[in-house]
Amino acid sequence: MESYVNHFEKDRIGYLEFGHPAANSLPSDLLEQLKQQLNLLSISKAVKVIVIQSGGDQTFSAGASFNEMKKMKNIEVATAFFMGFANLINSIRLLNKFVIARVQGKVVGGGVGLVAACDYVIALDTAAVKLSELSIGIGPYVIEPAVSRKIGTTAFSQLSLDAHEWKSAKWAKKHGLYTSICKSKVELDQNIVKTATRFASYTQKANATLRKLHWKETDNWDALLTKNAKITAKLTLEKTAQKILKNM
Repeated sequence: MESYVNHFEKDRIGYLEFGHPAANSLPSDLLEQLKQQLNLLSISKAVKVIVIQSGGDQTFSAGASFNEMKKMKNIEVATAFFMGFANLINSIRLLNKFVIARVQGKVVGGGVGLVAACDYVIALDTAAVKLSELSIGIGPYVIEPAVSRKIGTTAFSQLSLDAHEWKSAKWAKKHGLYTSICKSKVELDQNIVKTATRFASYTQKANATLRKLHWKETDNWDALLTKNAKITAKLTLEKTAQKILKNM
């Protein structure tokens, strides 16, 4: 499978899909494409709700591209990479349409941040989650505001400290990362369409106004996520982190 980002519209629902041969990891070019195509769906008058999904069956997203991280040589390049996550999360935050995540497989690191930024998450019961950043010498700084907003600081602390441990889909639902979980892909797809159709039936003004309420007290995220991207960039360039990355 080659890496890709596609979007299409059907029955007032805008679908944004991505894929990458390395377990749907997210290099900088994919992050930029996701942001650009998300913006196209945002301005489309035909689209009332957005669904974010990925290709394949095993992994929703492995998060940040390790291949790109191990090649980083300076703070400018490293910061620009992590700003890709910051910019994507902020783009989702500023939308006036609800975003549903279809999570068909495991979610790691930055992928957890992407899921957390979505308004409503429907996942398979096998879609375990993990924040592995600490195990490679860094931390989930850029995605922390989005994840903590969804699951709270206590659960975020547990998830970020248990960097080698998968948390089950039931754990993710219990703590608010997932809205609902399904036992099969058929059920997952049915619930995605059913939920998206329901959201699309509401008036756009009502959706936009309610979404703004849901995202209150996040106006500082432009500065906060930029600050956190710089922290992650500095840690990634440390010799210990680079040694771990190069041995993976």
